[in-house]
Amino acid sequence: MANITKKVSWSSRGDDSGLAGEGTPLLNGTEIPKPSRQLSGSGSVFRIGRFSTVDLEDDITSEEDPIRGRPKEIPHNEKLLSLKYESLDYDNIENQLFLEEERRMSHMGFRCLEISRWVICGLIGILTGLIACFIDIMVEKLAGCKYQVIKENIEKFTEVGGLSISLILWAVLNCAFVLVGGIMVAYFEPIAAGSGIPQIKCYLNGVKIPRVVRLKTLLVKVLGVICSVAGGLAVGKEGPMIHSGAVVAAGVSQGRSTSLKRDFKMFEYFRRDTEKRDFVSAGAAAGVSAAFGAPVGGVLFSLEEGASFWNQMLTWRIFFASMISTFTLNFFLSIYHGKPGDLSNPGLINFGRFESDSVAYYYYELPLFMGMGAIGGLLGALFNSINYWLTIFRIRYVHRPCLQVMEALLVAAVTATVSFTMIYFSNDCQPLGPEHNEEYPLQLFCADGEYNSMATAFFNTPERSVRSLFHNQPGSYNPLTLGLFTLTYFFLACWTYGLAVSAGVFIPSLLIGAAWGRLCGILLASFTPTSPIWADPGKYALIGAAAQLGGIVRMTLSLTVIMVEATGNVTYGLPIMLVLMTAKIVGDYFQEGLYDIHIKLQSVPFLHWEAPATSHWLTAREVMSSPVTCFNRIEKVGTIVDVLSNTSTNHNGFPVVVQVLDSDEPAKLCGLILRSQLIVLLKHKVFVELARSRLSQRKLQLKDFRDAYPRFPPIQSIHVSQDERECMMDLTEFMNATPYTVPQDTSLPRVFKLFRALGLRHLVVVDDENRVIGLVTRKDLARYHLGKHGLEELQLAQT
Repeated sequence: MANITKKVSWSSRGDDSGLAGEGTPLLNGTEIPKPSRQLSGSGSVFRIGRFSTVDLEDDITSEEDPIRGRPKEIPHNEKLLSLKYESLDYDNIENQLFLEEERRMSHMGFRCLEISRWVICGLIGILTGLIACFIDIMVEKLAGCKYQVIKENIEKFTEVGGLSISLILWAVLNCAFVLVGGIMVAYFEPIAAGSGIPQIKCYLNGVKIPRVVRLKTLLVKVLGVICSVAGGLAVGKEGPMIHSGAVVAAGVSQGRSTSLKRDFKMFEYFRRDTEKRDFVSAGAAAGVSAAFGAPVGGVLFSLEEGASFWNQMLTWRIFFASMISTFTLNFFLSIYHGKPGDLSNPGLINFGRFESDSVAYYYYELPLFMGMGAIGGLLGALFNSINYWLTIFRIRYVHRPCLQVMEALLVAAVTATVSFTMIYFSNDCQPLGPEHNEEYPLQLFCADGEYNSMATAFFNTPERSVRSLFHNQPGSYNPLTLGLFTLTYFFLACWTYGLAVSAGVFIPSLLIGAAWGRLCGILLASFTPTSPIWADPGKYALIGAAAQLGGIVRMTLSLTVIMVEATGNVTYGLPIMLVLMTAKIVGDYFQEGLYDIHIKLQSVPFLHWEAPATSHWLTAREVMSSPVTCFNRIEKVGTIVDVLSNTSTNHNGFPVVVQVLDSDEPAKLCGLILRSQLIVLLKHKVFVELARSRLSQRKLQLKDFRDAYPRFPPIQSIHVSQDERECMMDLTEFMNATPYTVPQDTSLPRVFKLFRALGLRHLVVVDDENRVIGLVTRKDLARYHLGKHGLEELQLAQT
């Protein structure tokens, strides 16, 4: 593999090979063409400045400037970020059309828009709750039929011999469900694989992930997760609900379906990234609420993963969507269970109530809980490391759809085989009393009136297994059973996450943690036989579940509230918070969180909350991309078409400059215009000559841009004749006349904070005379945050 790091000077030189903007080819390794200055009539394209990248973790050498500590040679990394990801326009484009529309709108008009936002959030909550109800009922029916058939078969062949037939039946049924789910994901919509949480994190962070909020993605996600859970994989259905809620929000808020090519002429005002992002936040929160019965946790999840520019009304709307979602799920499940009005099923996962005195905790247990948090952090780091190497293996060797389906079938068969083997060789028999409510108790080789305890964990849906570990009476499991289950299920879950199936990691993590947490409770009780009541196994199962989940996903604030709401007991807030914080601190020392790992391996330009700690000596000059392609305020159509058609650059933002008449001074910045806007202008032939000759039908409006959103046509589909290429286009009315700018000496942390807080897509770097010298994009900032270790990991993953 060729070395992808080269040295370039940070000084402004005309022969640099970097290219501006978000289209910089950083992944495919193609040679970047040398920039040139293009002149065409009165129109010209300006390419200004240069491109540079710094590895923040490189040691400062002796060749550095002793005053500023700035190296004279800066390593430039070309292959860090993928070309297929673009940024979202979270900042409103305040051009003349936008301002005129806003000024024409009356106070009543704004009130109607606000009411529409509340109506949309209510619809998001209702639809998300209905989807969660559908998933829950289908999984219960399909898994129930499967386990009932296998149970009857096992009971039949236990007496007459031939249990191998039961094993084959179990494996075949698992593979049948997984085959359907795997084919849908691998062949029809690969973006529906996994939980979808990393993709939604990226969307809320400001990255446009292709096809992530399509209707087809939703259908495959819902049907796929039903097949995955019913197929007995070590997965959960809760994580995909977050993705499903986000897709519902993205579709409902636009008032149309681009997949079905149906426009209902509703909510047209919200057809832009700024509004759509807010509704997607509400959809993600509604998904969390439906999954865990945690509306407040859903709000905090969206707040934790989204941008920082929040307002009170937006927070209330998100909370409203979350409450409607959990109420809808509650209401329809109560009807399904034959208890209308009994709202005791707030989410897909129901931990049950921790209300008895036996699960109270004491102050001297807090250090024990923190110790369990450290164990969860270590196990989480091990889980993430194993999954990291498995993901790299899949990227290299299991990239064809047929191989992805075959791997999923292999995992399904192995899961059934391991589960059957563990149950077969287990001699942990427990009495089946009236207080036991196992759904499918297996007697196997146990005596009459007893059941196999190992089967309670394996021969069940993961949600029911978690609940049994939380609430079964002390003595329901022996330590060997819990230890073997933890070990085997840990590696099965590691192998399963990342398959080409729709699946979540929340429930497997909770199940693993509940198993070893209950084991810790049993061992602690054995050390104090005179007073074992304080070490209740169910209490320690809950703490272990929180520790394991926190060690894998590394969420703190939102996960604390989700766990507290799911348990229905606020007294557990302090120990759960301590456990999650300890798990995150310990886990981060060894490995990143699972979602962050997958985001990095996909080369997504993800921006964290803060700039790297060692970046204060860097300025916007070192961060910016250059040369920058600029347009004149009145530009030649042929020049615009040529720039947009240049596949080697593929820029999405262009500063607009103005030249002072009868002056030799360089052009100065007067605005910023996007590729999507230029394509709409070319499509509608908004040319100066046509306007003067009154050949244009009407004045272009914001509605024309909204109708083209979000799938703007490619430049190749726009036909421009040779005569039209000689026309001129006036960009004054359509450009953003007040783009955000920073001086070239602005520090990187300040640039990062401005870019991240305002959700910007482009940040123009100017000199003292307002001349464009560079452009900062999301990829420029994300490239710095990766640093040396991120480069090495991506080199390995992309080899």
